[in-house]
Amino acid sequence: MKKHFTTLFLLSLLVAFLTFLNISSKTRTVRSVISPTKIIIDTNSKNTHSNETYCIDGIDAFSLEYSEDFINKYTQKYNLTQNEFISLGYLAQDYAQKTLLNQKVRIKLGTNVSKECKYASISLNGIDYKKALENSGFGIVNDNIKNLDKFKHNLELARKLNLVILNHHSNKYHTLDCPYGNIAHDKVILPKSQLPEDTIPCKFCHTDKPKTRLIKDNDIIEIPSIIQPSLQISNGEITTYITDFTRVLKPTNTCNTSACIRLLSEIDNSNSTIDIALYGYREVPEITSALKRAKTRGVRIRYVYDSLYDTSRNYYPDNEVIEKLASSYRSDRSSSQTLSNMLMHNKFLIFDNKTVYTGSMNLSSTGTSGFDINSIIIIKSKEVANLYTKEFEQMLNGKFHTEKNIFTTNRKFLLDNSDIEIYFSPKDKPTNRILELIKNAKTYIYIPTFLITHNEIATELINAHNRGVDVRIIIDANSVTTRNTKHSQLRKSGIMLKTENYAGKLHAKTMIIDDTYFVSGSMNFSNSGANKNDENLVIIKDKDIAKLHRNFFLYLWTIIPNKYLHKNAKPESPDSIGSCSDGIDNNFNNKTDNEEDYCKI
Repeated sequence: MKKHFTTLFLLSLLVAFLTFLNISSKTRTVRSVISPTKIIIDTNSKNTHSNETYCIDGIDAFSLEYSEDFINKYTQKYNLTQNEFISLGYLAQDYAQKTLLNQKVRIKLGTNVSKECKYASISLNGIDYKKALENSGFGIVNDNIKNLDKFKHNLELARKLNLVILNHHSNKYHTLDCPYGNIAHDKVILPKSQLPEDTIPCKFCHTDKPKTRLIKDNDIIEIPSIIQPSLQISNGEITTYITDFTRVLKPTNTCNTSACIRLLSEIDNSNSTIDIALYGYREVPEITSALKRAKTRGVRIRYVYDSLYDTSRNYYPDNEVIEKLASSYRSDRSSSQTLSNMLMHNKFLIFDNKTVYTGSMNLSSTGTSGFDINSIIIIKSKEVANLYTKEFEQMLNGKFHTEKNIFTTNRKFLLDNSDIEIYFSPKDKPTNRILELIKNAKTYIYIPTFLITHNEIATELINAHNRGVDVRIIIDANSVTTRNTKHSQLRKSGIMLKTENYAGKLHAKTMIIDDTYFVSGSMNFSNSGANKNDENLVIIKDKDIAKLHRNFFLYLWTIIPNKYLHKNAKPESPDSIGSCSDGIDNNFNNKTDNEEDYCKI
């Protein structure tokens, strides 16, 4: 018995040692930077994107994730104001993001473990990150800043930042030491120059009069009730994801949202086939690498995509990347200029003829990084996958848009916990079903969508409002200039409609009805989406899924100021949070950030 125990003990030690060597010897991708010393790393060697939190061993740093004891200790030691400390934390966070995010690192586990993280040392490109953090002037070792010259330089930069706290709920901005700002649940720290237009200074902290008192324990303060809702739900064979542009103010060419990580997982776990129908591809390196791994495993890749008659006007430049990996591919460009200029606007993938990944997310930096709001649906059903495959193969064989055939009348499927309906534009006339749902709505219709230009949809929404249904709509700020936009007509009818005011696009095309129906897909609520373009529309009858998306809509509704019920936020201006510093031409006028006239105001 003792001999067997010894053998098992030695085997367990060997397994632990080999695991340690495996983690230490291979590079892993940094998925998120919580603070300069706390990061999330994808550590699963099977590329299934299992993430773990690691703390850097033996070092502290200036950070926006601070405790009161920590801030008091170092403000006193280095004669810093609280504002200076927080501004240094802002710069340190930016340094860590630029150094680590989406980089390949090597991990060497330490001996300490806490509830929050495993302690480790990490290196990238042969450089010890701890040493780099020390040399940056942001690192603190044994209670001492290691590079005082760099620290003094950082402090000079920090003093020029002029950071403030923006409370989305109240539309007020506060000084960094304002107690009213710091109790807000929905707040963001940003330079004052990036504040949205018409934000209001907090009367308590922005005043020429001396502050005579601080908030006491027995003071009554209205605390905003905004809580960011869950962004995903799995209910049997259906999983839905939402990407949220209130959390990401600058796009990165990465795959760091749950929706994109799930896409990588589906690619890496595919065994035989991947069929891809995309409006277009703007390369995301992690997706390209995953597709290359799939091809190396012997997975067959097929691809269809959009192309205008004048190919020089194509918006997405990297379709060739997938073409080179595909065994067959085709665009919708033909000898007919009219047909070619209709859009193959789908965004769906079919894995092994049994799983469908669909929704509104384009495979591009603004989509996969979460800079835009998108709705994504994953359906595990051979029957549904078979329907999508038939639609895909029509296009692969050269039939697009109005030239396609109607190949089935069975659009409805009963899965374990949900009823689901699938429609393809233009032949299936999905608008007919949407109009039916609107006409039968009894309590509410909430619509977060890129645009509404469809006459009949607008008319039926007005009819629903007139019979007492709570109709609320949020559209993208760009859409108020779209030809045939119905936003003014809807507002004049008494419907509450807001334009969003963030840097990213509200790119979803969704509708939630009566805690019962969730409508989503690639189809904008437009005549072109319904009657010209190649699109797919998914209607899910499921209370849990409907409620999750309702909660997200109400979250957006609450944090978007009420002034945008009657005023239209300018998409690249101080109106739209982050739009003047995101490196994106948000209003498509070939001007970015400081080049944009509205950003100069």
